[in-house]
Amino acid sequence: MTSDGTLLKVSNVRKNFAEVIALDGVSFEIKSGEVVGLVGSNGAGKTTLLRLMSGVYRPSNGDVTLADGTPVYRMRGNLGVVPESTGLYSRLTAWENIRYHSRLYGVSDSIAWKRTLKFAQSLDMEDNLSRYTKGFSRGMRQKTALLRALAHGPKVLLLDEPTAGLDVTSARTVRALVEQIKQEGGTVVYSTHQLFEAQQVCDRIIIIHNGVIKANGPPSKLIQDTATETLEEAYVSLTQEKARMRFEDAKQESGITKLWHKLFRPKTPELAYEGGDLDE
Repeated sequence: MTSDGTLLKVSNVRKNFAEVIALDGVSFEIKSGEVVGLVGSNGAGKTTLLRLMSGVYRPSNGDVTLADGTPVYRMRGNLGVVPESTGLYSRLTAWENIRYHSRLYGVSDSIAWKRTLKFAQSLDMEDNLSRYTKGFSRGMRQKTALLRALAHGPKVLLLDEPTAGLDVTSARTVRALVEQIKQEGGTVVYSTHQLFEAQQVCDRIIIIHNGVIKANGPPSKLIQDTATETLEEAYVSLTQEKARMRFEDAKQESGITKLWHKLFRPKTPELAYEGGDLDE
């Protein structure tokens, strides 16, 4: 961490998949103790950006580094990630999923358990830690993924649409946990397309549209700078350019599957794309 509290830097990042430019000239910093919202429509580049920040992707140009200049992909233990798809092992209990993940980071079971129990109480998950995740609801799976991401004590928590598809009660519980983490001095990057949610939980909002940053500041400042009255009006004012379509993740396919798709899939732009990932 630098003297000004910076934990993570995104510097002039460009990410393209074949001819498709997912992100172009994106720069910002994440400081200790703040909750930063990444706001944008489907296809804006939010998920691609989060994957760059977590070290899953590497930039085509530019850098994503920790404060000391180390690329994030070399220091993933500093990050806790909750992807849109939780990726839990259904044959393991919630605690076994968390313990397995923590061991990969070299964290002892006792430390992981202590941290898990603390946050499980906040999420009302104590009684479910010994249950297999196969029968979990969407909300319980999301809570387990949050516990898994926190158990190794990350410096920055990256959340990709953490309340998508959750019922009202579960969504409120997740937002309350984010507030708790903030009060304890934690740092969170919160990706969402829900403006009311971003305004509730985020100190600062980065609006991304068609792969570029349109605004970066506290909700009140975005409203003031656009001479609007609500965050929704500010967002609309800043993103008047037509949003691009969402490209689905390109999956590795066998030669036979690729031939089948080439012969029988309609040649639409969405299905013809084979470059990589340009989703949220």
